[in-house]
Amino acid sequence: MCDCYCTTETFPPSERYGLSGELRRSALSIPSNIAEGDGRDTPKEFIRFRRITYGSGCELETHVPIAIRLSYGDRSNLERIASEVEQIRRMLFAIIRQVQADI
Repeated sequence: MCDCYCTTETFPPSERYGLSGELRRSALSIPSNIAEGDGRDTPKEFIRFRRITYGSGCELETHVPIAIRLSYGDRSNLERIASEVEQIRRMLFAIIRQVQADI
């Protein structure tokens, strides 16, 4: 998440409420929804918030290539963010499947 904030600092000022804001919001929602899901009492709620988190990861994965194509930010930072989000999504998918199997 911190990488997203640092990288978007270099985006054009016109993107403050556009792509920069979208990248930051989707990056921030990943740990926020994980934390909220951890605070829930039922496995179904836990899974629901992991799915929401997964969706935020999908959103972030959509925004990063757009930023790259527009030549916003440092390409290597954006590619690292995309790689990390892909790993997080894989872990979330595995967690969701495991918890569903246990229910």
